[in-house]
Amino acid sequence: MGLTGLVKELVLLPFAPVRGSFWVMEQIVDEAERQYYDPGVIRAELGRLEEQLEAGEIDADTFDRLEDELLDRLQYATERTNQQ
Repeated sequence: MGLTGLVKELVLLPFAPVRGSFWVMEQIVDEAERQYYDPGVIRAELGRLEEQLEAGEIDADTFDRLEDELLDRLQYATERTNQQ
């Protein structure tokens, strides 16, 4: 690290807690997205949704709307996985 790198680090030192906070927030968002778009989780939610319909806890319109949302999320998750 040269003199300019050292000076830069010294100048930015007071902002280290802020940079650390941003890093933590990024990690939390990444993990939340990983869980939200996990195909296994989505399939489990689809299964629970079907159980709710069969038990009469939700009506067919609600089932259709929620199923469409989950299937869209599953499709996006699959595309996202294929891109990585």
